[in-house]
Amino acid sequence: MNASIRRISAVLTAALFATSAAACSSSKSASSQDPHTGAAALAGSGSVTIRIPDPGNSGALALGKKDGSLAAALAKVGAKVAWTGSAGAFAPAAQELDGDQLDVAEGSITSAVAALAQKPGFKLFAAVAPDKVGEGILVKDNSGINSVADLAGKKVVVWHGGSSEYLLLKALAQNHIPDSSVQRVYLQPNQSAAVLHSGQVDAWATWATFSISERANAGEHFLVTGGDIGSQNYAVWAVRNEFATAYPAVVKALYDYLHDAETKQAQNPEAYINVFHTSGPDAVSGKEKDLTIADYKAGSPTSPITAADQANFKEVAQFFADEKVTPGVVDLAPNVLDVTTLAGGS
Repeated sequence: MNASIRRISAVLTAALFATSAAACSSSKSASSQDPHTGAAALAGSGSVTIRIPDPGNSGALALGKKDGSLAAALAKVGAKVAWTGSAGAFAPAAQELDGDQLDVAEGSITSAVAALAQKPGFKLFAAVAPDKVGEGILVKDNSGINSVADLAGKKVVVWHGGSSEYLLLKALAQNHIPDSSVQRVYLQPNQSAAVLHSGQVDAWATWATFSISERANAGEHFLVTGGDIGSQNYAVWAVRNEFATAYPAVVKALYDYLHDAETKQAQNPEAYINVFHTSGPDAVSGKEKDLTIADYKAGSPTSPITAADQANFKEVAQFFADEKVTPGVVDLAPNVLDVTTLAGGS
């Protein structure tokens, strides 16, 4: 990494650390002020609180928050939701699960593998099939990069140990290009767009949360998508170990809600977009809205983790070990729940 990129990375990472620390402090403060928040803080109250990252302005959880359908589903098993922080990258969410600041979170299987290599403080209870259209490697429209082979000698921004790095390494491996020929620039996802726009890197491996806005507004396109490279980057739902043990019926109720709501979302995606407001930084319009609708239509609902899914998870874990992203092969099997057998299941 040259001196210019190192300086950018250091400044942006320091800024993000300060922001993340403030957010964690806020999350802890809110938790300590709410007597109904925590692992089992409801003894005798007849109500369990499940802490979920705030869903923002779009998606099945956002609509469930607005219309009360999620609250109604959880109330049937004596539970209620507390929205904690905001949905985002899984690595910090995994730390919050480990630290008893959060009860469930969604992330990628790649990020889950990296997190479980450190400390298995959570279990996976549901999965969403890999996104074939919303994630991939972005390049500028006028970049002159027309194939994965053209990335040799270039700089690609990724986030270490998650979807981003996996997508790049998977694309290189599929095209028999040594990963050493491509310079990985490690930055947080919300730092990466500015560095790509400035021309200091040549490409960005990322997912729908960021790629939709870039493709709609920044003159960029996918060099390859997850579908093009045979990505096995499932989205997964994780639950804090202690919560899963204490309240399996609540986990099952949340799963049932997600499965049903996301099935409807794929059928009528527009109803799940701009749920709370139609303007502002988290609202979408024009081409960005069209791409979001296409992504929702192509998506699969949250579903139980099958034996076939676990086999694919194992391949991801092996791939990360082979690429030295993790120090060894992470055994995911002990950290997977069969949601269909949880209390309250059918």
